[in-house]
Amino acid sequence: MYDLVIVGAGPAGLTAAVTAADHGLSVLVVDEQRRPGGQIFRQPPPEFQEPVRVPGAYRWGRALLRDCEQRTDISWRFSTTAYGVLRDDDDPDGLRLALYRAEGPELVRARRLLVATGAYDLPVAFPGWTLPGVLTAGGVQTLLKSQRLLAARRLVLAGSHPLLLLVADQLRAAGAEIAEVAFARGLPRPQEALAALPAVPGHLRLLTESAAAAARLIAARVPIRTHTIVTAAIGADRVTRVALAPVDRHWRVTGPRRTVAADALVIGYGFAPSTELARQAGCRLRWDSPAGGWVVAHDQRMRTSAAGVYVAGEPTGVAGADQARAQGRLAGLAIVDDLRPGGRAVPERELAAARRAVQAAARFSRVVQRMFAPRREALAALAAPETVVCRCELVTRADLDRTLEAHPYLSSVNAVKLECRTGMGPCQGRYCETTVATVLSRTRGLPASQLGHFHAHLPVKPVPLEALTTLDQD
Repeated sequence: MYDLVIVGAGPAGLTAAVTAADHGLSVLVVDEQRRPGGQIFRQPPPEFQEPVRVPGAYRWGRALLRDCEQRTDISWRFSTTAYGVLRDDDDPDGLRLALYRAEGPELVRARRLLVATGAYDLPVAFPGWTLPGVLTAGGVQTLLKSQRLLAARRLVLAGSHPLLLLVADQLRAAGAEIAEVAFARGLPRPQEALAALPAVPGHLRLLTESAAAAARLIAARVPIRTHTIVTAAIGADRVTRVALAPVDRHWRVTGPRRTVAADALVIGYGFAPSTELARQAGCRLRWDSPAGGWVVAHDQRMRTSAAGVYVAGEPTGVAGADQARAQGRLAGLAIVDDLRPGGRAVPERELAAARRAVQAAARFSRVVQRMFAPRREALAALAAPETVVCRCELVTRADLDRTLEAHPYLSSVNAVKLECRTGMGPCQGRYCETTVATVLSRTRGLPASQLGHFHAHLPVKPVPLEALTTLDQD
């Protein structure tokens, strides 16, 4: 049995692992990738024999990665999927984590579990979004970072998150032609800029990096248009053109659409916390749209409502690497204090310093969240009647609308799920939950916070049937 099992090897999980191991805990880190780092510090395969690469704004990441790759007091399970959390009947406080990797299924016991599962790109359903060549900003960036591959030669990037500029600059530097970068929102208004000033200290390098990326794109004569939204991806068996249209400040279309020739369309309207494992473990969630939607609720020590389960990083709200790192340290210290190895608790001043670091990082992340929060209603309105909303079960927007019209008593996303199968496929709603919730919210006149969220069931991710054969082992 491990003292602590951590799911996720990004900044939050790695920092927590190092913190807990330094205090004497036995630690296991589980991640689906081959190497540590998460999306922000994603590395190419070791066969590439390249030096560790980190964004300039997060120089601390290089030392963290090197430390973790040299640690022998931390156990690692890379290329491994964590697909469920179980409780022991004879030990309600004990946890078992169900894992699957190439070597086969495995159950590991833990006294405490830390969910640090990161986030994924916010899905947006619009005509043509299932065509080959429609990619997310994170997916395109993954190909570049991990395999040094260009997704296409001529790309249109559409979204509202500042990461889109960095991705466009990386693609351009790698030799791609950027046909256009289309932002749904406009430039920050003066009052927004003034409100952001208190959050700038400590994050100047990150802001400078973003500004430099924009300057390089402008110098390369890449068209950057604001108040512009994607309305369709066009093509027979792949993307050949992208339809764009002007919008007002609420992202409502105000004029005729135009098309741009492209081999690929990159979407970046924000991120959604990866909470499926926390949901299945029984953690309470709360609604925070600017932070990504449904996020895992926690106390000041990063404890969730589920006994023995802690959370850190993006599942608490999409907030970036600095906050994830700070939360990881706080969670690691709190778990050490909770388990008290050898009877020694963590000094309160150390816990207080970790809490202050989280608060300092949160000042900046909250500003970014408010400034670039997605307009969910406008994004949901992009889906035409024939647009597939649930990709797994091939449920269209028309199917969803007919279901809501025929059953006016349906007032939760899970009720809609049972009636028309949205969210019942292998992704368990990761692709369709936000669209279903937004359409239901508008139709019923209820806030998203009252509609609930899809339940997550074991396995939370697709695994071979073989994986389930070990679930009843002692």
